[in-house]
Order: sequence, then C-alpha cells, then structure tokens
Amino acid sequence: MSKVIQDGDYLFKKVYDYVLHRIERKEWKEHEKIPSVRQLASEMNVHRLTVLKAYQLLKQHDKVYVKDKTGYFVQSNVPKNLEYLDLDNPIVSAYVQKNHLSEIHQSPVSYHFSQALIDPNLLPNHYFSDYVKKVFDLYPKVLATYSTVQGDLELRETLTQYFINQYKTHLNADDLLITSGSQQAIHLIAQTFIKPRDVVLFERPSYSAAIDIFRAQGAQIVTVDIHPDGYDLKQVELYMKQYKPLLFYLNPTFHNPTGYTISVEQRKNLVELAEQYRCLLIEDDAYHDIYFDHAPPSPIYTYDTAGTVIYIRSFCKYISPGLRVAAVICQPSLMNSLITVKSLADNGSPLLNQKIFLHYFSSLRLQQHLEKIRIALQIRKEIMEEELAVTDWKWTSPKGGLNLWVQLPDKLPTELLLTKSIEESISFVPGQVCDPLKQLSSWIRLSYSYANEKQLSEGVKRFVGVAQSLSK
Repeated sequence: MSKVIQDGDYLFKKVYDYVLHRIERKEWKEHEKIPSVRQLASEMNVHRLTVLKAYQLLKQHDKVYVKDKTGYFVQSNVPKNLEYLDLDNPIVSAYVQKNHLSEIHQSPVSYHFSQALIDPNLLPNHYFSDYVKKVFDLYPKVLATYSTVQGDLELRETLTQYFINQYKTHLNADDLLITSGSQQAIHLIAQTFIKPRDVVLFERPSYSAAIDIFRAQGAQIVTVDIHPDGYDLKQVELYMKQYKPLLFYLNPTFHNPTGYTISVEQRKNLVELAEQYRCLLIEDDAYHDIYFDHAPPSPIYTYDTAGTVIYIRSFCKYISPGLRVAAVICQPSLMNSLITVKSLADNGSPLLNQKIFLHYFSSLRLQQHLEKIRIALQIRKEIMEEELAVTDWKWTSPKGGLNLWVQLPDKLPTELLLTKSIEESISFVPGQVCDPLKQLSSWIRLSYSYANEKQLSEGVKRFVGVAQSLSK
C-alpha cells in the first residue's frame, strides 16, 4: 500500500513540475488554455486524478485559473481595476504586467527616486582611473587569463583577513566564493538548492530581484512580515515547523526596502531556530557599511556555529558598482555545490575587476571614501525627509542604507501615481514590486542616494505636488 502512495506522490510531483516549467519558461502564455485533464493524463500516461490534483495545487498557487466548462488557463499577473492607467506608456504597462523594476529604472526621467544606487559623483572616479593603470603595471597579464571559479585567491585571502579582524570569526580563504554582485549569488543559491514547490521563507516586503529569482525556480514563497523592531519570532518558528522551508532569505541590516535593522538578540534567535528546524538562512548584506550614527550589529553568520547561514556580502553599492564584486561565505559542503553551479554560469568572475577591487579595498583611501559617503547620504536622507514633512505620509527614519519606505494614504492609488510621476519626469518603486504577495499597494520606496542635493529638493517637492493633486 505504501509503495502505491509513494508512486502516486512521485507522479503528482512530476505533473506539477512539468506544467510549472512550461509556464515559467513562457511556453504557455498568460490566459492561454493548457491541456485538459484527460489530454495531459493521456500524454503523460498517468491517472486523471493525478493531473487534477496537480492542477488544483497550481490553481491554489495562482499559476492557473479555471473557466467553468472550458478548462484551465495560465494565470495573468495584471492587477484588477486598471482602467485609469495609461497602458500605452511602455514603462507603466511593463510594471503593471510584470511587476519588474528594470523598466522603471530605464525610464528617461530627471528625478530618479527608484534607483538604490549612489550618485556616481560621490565615487572617487579620478582616483579609480589612476588605480587601474597601477593594476595593469602590477598584473601585466591580467587580461590574458581567467580567474579561478571560486575567485582570485589573493582577493579571497584579503577579504578573509578583513572578516576575521572585523568580527573575530574563524575563517579561511576556502570559505569564500567571489561572485559578480549579490544578485548572481542569490541566483546561484536558488539554482543550487531549490526545486519547484520547495518552500522558501521570505521577508515581506523584500528585495524584488530575489523574489523574482526564487519564483522563477518554482519556489513556493511563504512570507514573514518585517517591522521596525524585527520579526515575530513565534511566527517564524511556527512557519519553520509547519512548512519545513529549505531556506529563509533575509536582509537584516538596513533592510531593502524598509531600512529596518534586526537586533542582536533576534539574530541569535534566528540562528537557533534555523539549526533546530534545519533551515538555511540566506543573509543578504548589501548596505552594512552605509550607517549614519553607529555601526550595525555583526552579521547573523557570526553567531552561526552549525553552518546554517549562507552569508552574501556585496560591496557594489558603495565601492564601485561597475566592478560587480560580492563575496559568499558558507560551510564547505555547501560551497562545493555553489562552485559547481558557478562554473556553469560563467567559469569565474572577471579577474581584472577582482584585482582592481582588491587594491582599492586594501587602501587607506577606501576608509576616507566611506566616511564621506556616510555624511553625504545622511544629508540627502534628511533633505528628502524635510521635503516629505509637509505631507501626512508615514515612514520610519532609517539609521543607514539608501531608501525610505513610505506609506501613502489609502485613497491615493500607487499605479496612477506612477503614471503621473513619470509624466513629470519622476520615478519611484511601487510597494507591490517589493511584496511577494503583490498587495502592499499603499507603500512606495523612495531612494535618496542617486539624486544630488538640489535634485532631491526639487524632485521631492514636485513629487509631493503630483500626489497632492491626485488626492484632490
């Protein structure tokens, strides 16, 4: 009897994965009818009840929908009640239909409040130019060879020593993997550890690219709300116990998009829960050095003794976005799997980028640069907050990072605000983009890091004006 149950479960999973794969690869388009239960059962040589069970779960996961007496169709991501939107605008149309950031970022506007990047004028560009020449003198054959898949050994040894000095952790160069930015690291982790229907815990809201990456792998995302004081750890434990997630993706330091930072106590408790319920914590740490008053707590991985944390440290945002350098720290058994997947992705990140980053990272100039960046970003945050103070909007002032997470009045539709703002040459990130459930319609992310001080003051005034005119 148990053999029959196991075989049935295997066939059900096979059908579910097959259909999901076709949908995720866009082989079956939105609103397209998929094979009937009878037809797919015949094609896959399984019982019709097996196909029906898979279709019902796909419907529960919002991958398909049913029309009475017609069949099953691929679900659309287009929100309802869009009659007031300018869907002829390709940027708005792309956002509405896909909820992706790329089209918003590419909008030709004057006031970029959607870009969580640092104003290029704040970076030491002339210094970089001189430094590149020195790197070619030190490594004349740097363009004639590949890096190793795991990353340049000299860079890994330097970063290892940095982490040991900063956090007093036990580490060696073999514990580090160099990736082309944190987004590649997240993608490698998803490809390595996640199969369709695997449960992944996610903060709500969260980093939009990570949501898209895990969803593309077919993960079933279960959300945990993040608040200014952290998580409800009872909810986290309940979900770990109930759903048995393979991993929990989290961004606990100057969280994107909210700016919240998790306490030391919660960091320790998360490690204990992860170890108890055998759940990997994926700690994405992209803003650690961008603090205003005090340095944030040590990363979660520094409290980990059982190898339950994969730590991603990106340096792209504030050292040099163009170099795309990030480091992953994890235990050897996990590292071997990641290296295998990395070798298939690009066979190693560009060596020139790593060498340029290495020598700048090791320089005294970097520390001077970081101090200036913190002061400049704090001033810009305060300018944005001062201009928003004339409204009744709500936000928690962050202690670091690049963003404000702002709650608008319920009567102000975000999609319409996006349309009108782009017409006024202003961009921002609607909250739905950062929500795995696509429901945070009264929230927006405003980045204060990309525009200069004059642009911030002018742009936020104009943005508030657009919003107030819509409210009236």
